[in-house]
Amino acid sequence: MSIYFEKTNQRGFGTFPLKGDDLRQAIRTAAEVGYRAFDTAQMYGNEAETGEALAATGIPREELCITTKVGVENFGPDAFLPSVEESLRRLKLDRVDVLLLHWPPADGPIAPVLERLEQAREAGLAAHVGVSNFTAAMMREAVRAVSCPLVTNQVEFHPLLDQGTLLAAAAETGIPLSSYCSVARGKVFGYPLFAEIGSAFGKSAAQVVLRWILQKGVSINTMSTKPANIAANFDVMDFTLSSVDMARIDAMTATGYRIVDRTLVPYAPVFD
Repeated sequence: MSIYFEKTNQRGFGTFPLKGDDLRQAIRTAAEVGYRAFDTAQMYGNEAETGEALAATGIPREELCITTKVGVENFGPDAFLPSVEESLRRLKLDRVDVLLLHWPPADGPIAPVLERLEQAREAGLAAHVGVSNFTAAMMREAVRAVSCPLVTNQVEFHPLLDQGTLLAAAAETGIPLSSYCSVARGKVFGYPLFAEIGSAFGKSAAQVVLRWILQKGVSINTMSTKPANIAANFDVMDFTLSSVDMARIDAMTATGYRIVDRTLVPYAPVFD
């Protein structure tokens, strides 16, 4: 079973774009609620603060699943491993639990940088490795390029975007998906369906959206600075959406609302 779909780690706390006191308070609250999976990245500029905040929780290291991501500026052969070592220094860790490529290479083949990712794992810098923002074709290429398991492809995933192609690729390649922008940065709240479904369970629209993602076989990453929302985003394991409700939400993916593309990230691939 992928580390990203173990019981606790199905629900991860994302740290972008938090810094300073907002970050420290959010991590403290998330840890108190029960989160044990925390997600950061080199490009977020908050690895050091994340490491300090996690250490301050007093949670035993073995109970935590800490993910960071290598930025594209560090994909070169001379920069990759030193950048990971620097991430570990900032996080005050001997190794991360999961190390991801934040994006596929913007120009050129993906195999060389995947091999560097595998080397980081073999060097003991990461317990597990994976990717982010990979297309279905890249997922298929990735499993051919490395011999170790890739534990996730972290992608934009919410009910307003059809990611059926990536779900099929996940089943084909054995690379599970994990979500970011899980509530479409609040866009889902403009659609009454989610609150309507939630009313039958005493759950919010956001909790319905997150439950739908989990039932699609995708682990979730969420971020909030509001204690009530941090707690609610974690409290999504005590109800199950029916097949009818799942189908009603599935139909919403035809909305085609994508947040992250080349208008936001110029080196993003052409997504499926």
